[in-house]
Amino acid sequence: MKKIYPYAFLAFFFFTYLSHACSVLYYVDSETGKIYVANNEDYWYNVEAYLQIEPKSGSKWAHLWYGWDDFAQGGVNQAGLFFDGAVTPDQQKIKGAKKYKGNLGSDILAECKSVEEALEFLEKQRIGLSDAHMMLGDASGHAVIVEWIDGIKKVIPIEKNRLIMTNYLVSNPEAGNYPCRRYSAIESAITRMESSDRPIDFLSVAKTLEGAVQTPRTDKKGKTGGTLYSTFINITDMEFVLVYKLDNEKIKKLDLDEEFESTHQQRIQLN
Repeated sequence: MKKIYPYAFLAFFFFTYLSHACSVLYYVDSETGKIYVANNEDYWYNVEAYLQIEPKSGSKWAHLWYGWDDFAQGGVNQAGLFFDGAVTPDQQKIKGAKKYKGNLGSDILAECKSVEEALEFLEKQRIGLSDAHMMLGDASGHAVIVEWIDGIKKVIPIEKNRLIMTNYLVSNPEAGNYPCRRYSAIESAITRMESSDRPIDFLSVAKTLEGAVQTPRTDKKGKTGGTLYSTFINITDMEFVLVYKLDNEKIKKLDLDEEFESTHQQRIQLN
């Protein structure tokens, strides 16, 4: 295993209201060129979330995805292609779009090695999401957000060295969920990180999402939700860390190069 820094800071989260949401960051260190991804998945705590690792098979890339109910919410493959999705305000249905039969995220990671190939895959499969948008990023430093506004696909490229996605439509914020406190918290944390004299590393990038977590709360029906898991990926060095339910005793650390060398499928239950 490669060395991965301890994540004791994860015990000190705030932001105490429940919101079923997601916060995603793709970040390129302008000094070293290293690429990092961080994600908070906010959802109900009663789902059986897990990691799924699929081995390389023929022309299909080995890949890891996280989610539940046989559906990838996000993940990364051995070529360094990353994706994640987030719910957005409803838009009109996309003319000509097909309902995808299968696990869309897993199939993108299996079939594609770059953002461009992933965009081509979406086009070929006639994918159009009326209630969500998607972030794609690869090992070259290229990243985009894909969303569908009034039936038209919009591709928003990375600016400077970072791309942030939460739950409002970047190309149509007036549709709802804007302004977003989580988005602003991440932006502010990046500014502080880059203004510091300390070198930027895996840990410092991961910390930029601590202001965007949702600590668990229970609704009137007794249902608890919040940040179900946080994932951190060093795409350059193929390091992966997952923290489950904000609990420092429930941390998964993986060397992705080692995992992707396996010829066996794996499912890692987060419980």
